[in-house]
Amino acid sequence: MKKIGIIRCQQTEDMCPGTSCFKVAKAGKLAFEETGPVEIVGVLSCGGCPGKRAVTRAKLMIDRGAEAIVLSSCISRGNPVGFPCPHYEMIKDAIVKKIGTEIQLIEYTH
Repeated sequence: MKKIGIIRCQQTEDMCPGTSCFKVAKAGKLAFEETGPVEIVGVLSCGGCPGKRAVTRAKLMIDRGAEAIVLSSCISRGNPVGFPCPHYEMIKDAIVKKIGTEIQLIEYTH
């Protein structure tokens, strides 16, 4: 079972407990169709706009066993508020630059 770390939008934390992300990760559905069920080793926010802390937080989760980093749907797709993060591409590119391509980056959850 692959171990993952999830990075979520700090601004949606007060309206979303992450239930859907956990549910699809456990079931191996939607973004996890390719990996199958996964073990979540950590869930952290991006640190707030513009998301600069997402890079160090991704690295922290890798250092603690994550084999993939997942940018939750609140960042990439705007779930549940319908407004994706305007800094999404910058966050994604900065994480890839830091962690390289040997660690999988999954760009949504549900």
